[in-house]
Amino acid sequence: MSPARKLLRALVLVGLGIGLTVPATAAQAEPSASELTQQINKSSTELEKVVESYNKLNEQLKDTKAASAALAAKMAPLEQQVAKAGADVGQMAAVAYRTGQVGEASALLDGSGPLIDRLGMLDQLARDRQEQVAGYTAAQRQYADEKANLDTTEAKQTAQLKELAAGKKKIEADLAKLYEMRQKAYGSATSSSGSYTGTIPSVSGKAGVAVRFAYNAIGTPYVWAADGPDGYDCSGLTLAAWKAAGKTLPHNAAMQWDVVAHIGRGSLQPGDLVFYSDLGHVAIYVGSGKVIHAPQPGESVKLSTVDMMTPYGYGRVR
Repeated sequence: MSPARKLLRALVLVGLGIGLTVPATAAQAEPSASELTQQINKSSTELEKVVESYNKLNEQLKDTKAASAALAAKMAPLEQQVAKAGADVGQMAAVAYRTGQVGEASALLDGSGPLIDRLGMLDQLARDRQEQVAGYTAAQRQYADEKANLDTTEAKQTAQLKELAAGKKKIEADLAKLYEMRQKAYGSATSSSGSYTGTIPSVSGKAGVAVRFAYNAIGTPYVWAADGPDGYDCSGLTLAAWKAAGKTLPHNAAMQWDVVAHIGRGSLQPGDLVFYSDLGHVAIYVGSGKVIHAPQPGESVKLSTVDMMTPYGYGRVR
């Protein structure tokens, strides 16, 4: 069973669990505000898993397409070299004809004459091309194999993205029901602290650019698989913050963990990344024990304590 299908099965079970907790009849007691919050947080956590899986597959699909394009670009000059080698042989035969080697040239070009003569002429004309042509042929075979593998990988990744998109819709439908109940309990389906109006700490260098970006993003709504400017998910926010500083990060928390330098908590500096939920969530550290992150659907980018959840680990963008 593919990872995408396993995740979908888990999501269906989560969805059923949500259905059991949502009141089915007017006779049942309305859940309390704290119960509603627990249900929303549980569903949001599951949705974030889907979103991060979707983001990871998207990154992998981009890599596959880039590899296909690079392979095609590499083969273009090779095809030109193969054509040139063929043209060179033809030109050499034409020179032989003009310089009086008519019999040998004609024998080569029209296939007449003794076989031993034709083979000898071919060997003379192609002697300095044999290794080249052999190399071209081997490269073409390798290209065909690599292209076939990349095409298969791309088709598989595209299919998995469709599966994950279907699972995301199921969870979002469950969340929509819970937001409806939250509207009744709180008077609003979503919450936002608004944009940041305090003083942004002064941090030097590229880390300072990333930190300022994160502060200015506070109040922007959570949007799944988004990296701004109108919405962010967790890895989309850290990606965008460091992109503003001229650094490239993949759009997935676990993949970001793979490309940063791992550090201890005691070494944390503003701009470093803090990872949570078994690499299912990521935030940017901004100093004084605080992080900025895109929390979950229904909320906006906000400032939180670094211990809002138990950290998985800490990383420095290289």
